[in-house]
Amino acid sequence: MVNSLEERKEEIENKLRYRDSGIHPDILKAVEEMGFETMTPIQEKAIPVLLEGKDIIGQAQTGTGKTAAFAIPMIQSVDSQLKKPQGIILCPTRELAMQAAEEIRKLTKYMNGIKVLPVYGGQDIGRQIRALSQGVQIIVGTPGRVMDHLRRHTIKTAYIKMIVLDEADEMLNMGFREDIETVLKDMPEQHQMALFSATMPQAILDITGTYQKNAVYIKVTPKEITVSAIKQAYYRVAKKDKAEALIRLIDYYQPARSLVFCNTKRMVDEIAGKLKERGYEAEGLHGDLSQNQRDTVMNLFRNGRCAILIATDVAARGIDVCGVDAVFNYDVPEDIEYYVHRIGRTGRAGRKGRSFTLISGREIFKIRDIERICHTTIRERKIPTPADITKVKTGKLFLEAMEVMEQKDLSGARKSIQQAVEKNGFSLLDLAAAFMQMNIGDEPEEIKEEKPYFERNRRAGRGDRAGRNERGGRAGRADRTGRSEKNVRNDRVRRKEKPERNTRTGRGNRGEKSERGFLSKKSR
Repeated sequence: MVNSLEERKEEIENKLRYRDSGIHPDILKAVEEMGFETMTPIQEKAIPVLLEGKDIIGQAQTGTGKTAAFAIPMIQSVDSQLKKPQGIILCPTRELAMQAAEEIRKLTKYMNGIKVLPVYGGQDIGRQIRALSQGVQIIVGTPGRVMDHLRRHTIKTAYIKMIVLDEADEMLNMGFREDIETVLKDMPEQHQMALFSATMPQAILDITGTYQKNAVYIKVTPKEITVSAIKQAYYRVAKKDKAEALIRLIDYYQPARSLVFCNTKRMVDEIAGKLKERGYEAEGLHGDLSQNQRDTVMNLFRNGRCAILIATDVAARGIDVCGVDAVFNYDVPEDIEYYVHRIGRTGRAGRKGRSFTLISGREIFKIRDIERICHTTIRERKIPTPADITKVKTGKLFLEAMEVMEQKDLSGARKSIQQAVEKNGFSLLDLAAAFMQMNIGDEPEEIKEEKPYFERNRRAGRGDRAGRNERGGRAGRADRTGRSEKNVRNDRVRRKEKPERNTRTGRGNRGEKSERGFLSKKSR
């Protein structure tokens, strides 16, 4: 414990502090008010370069603090007296545009005269035009809607100092390349450009080569993202028990706000339904929802009226909500990159976070791949027992009861209880136990732990790579490929090959009499 505290202290000391980076005092005041003291790796590398006026290519995953990395230099370059657009940020989705705009507003809290406006499809363009006419310095928008405003000349680029492409790879995947290039071609000759992307496909490199000048390449690896702040664990559980295991983990760790990721829309709906049935404040988010439904769900989650958000990877693109305590991988993601995106939504900006992954069978190999590629360790944990859950619920109930005792006048309640005890003849202890049972419910059933994949294979008698298994004997002997003798014989029959005479067993070729005097099946 001492070593870990010392390591944590040394880690903090080695990080660049905002106050030591040349940031404007009014921005610094807002940053410190938001509770941030030291920079994340991408901020530490990008902010000084952008403050020097250079172009950058930033390769970083979700949850690394990218928004502040480009927003702080952009805000610092803005002339608050000039009521014209001076910075543009392009985002792949309206959700991400709205979130980025909100974070920039927080950073400009003490910068008088700076206005930020998100522009995106689905919102009345007339309303956006009116807002733009009142004087906006920073515009955050989706490529299509920004391009619409450029064509209408409601956004003029003469005074643009800096343009940012956020989640550039995702914008290209969504078919925005032509829109992006249309916007970039309309920029003034002298401007600064920052591009941020999780991956660097050729299309991204083409854009950087055409529209950037001597860009500085900055990369933050998955190790820098996940290891320091997020406790990662996986749990072996049968598929049929996954929902109950998820509920058990939520009950035990009691995160105030959590994200649950599923691979399919059907599973999102199924898990959301099960959680609601059990009394949890949960909502599902996937691509089949209308934009109004998506906005409603996200507002509930941001405002704290929904404690658990269940989503697919595609629907979760652009979700950037502060204060997510835990991420649950109900399904192991098909793409390792998605794993980094998922867990990157907790443990942000130096805060602690947790990730829980439920696995079955061969999914252990995916965990090993994630560990190898991301240079991280995901520890195996046991599902909390029924006794563990009861203990946690009981402790929480006692704390709530003690708070009521300290804050409320209980004289009337005491009198009612005493009268009930005298009238019915039961004890105060029995009454308290009944009230507790009403609040915490029955003790949950035990979830049987799924045996490790390799152990289950050995018990099933399957051969290992050397062609042997623990059962031994003729059924256990295998050829070089690991197949048993029985399987080899079956293969010959399917190919209509005649096996050699087996004098030891007395079995002969098809259609002839064996040495023991019995006829083969065909002869009979």
